[in-house]
Amino acid sequence: MGATIEIQVPATLQSWGFDHDKIQHCVLEWIVLTLFTDERISSGKAAALLGISRIEFLNLLRKRGIAYVDFSVEELEEEFAAVEALKSMSNHP
Repeated sequence: MGATIEIQVPATLQSWGFDHDKIQHCVLEWIVLTLFTDERISSGKAAALLGISRIEFLNLLRKRGIAYVDFSVEELEEEFAAVEALKSMSNHP
């Protein structure tokens, strides 16, 4: 069972199609996405909190423009070097 928290939102949200349930869903989604992007929870935990599968959560990230994998330049260079090393190994029996 969840906790009840009262928040105030502009009444004009209803004119944009936001009823109580939609607002509740959006707030939950925003909190979960924030926790995920702050690296406080995993994608699996985020999906569970939203009541969706991990694949659905990854699709939500894509839809919201949030990177699932956020490599630094150095990490990307290491990954590409590893791929090149694997490719050269497969060319030499």
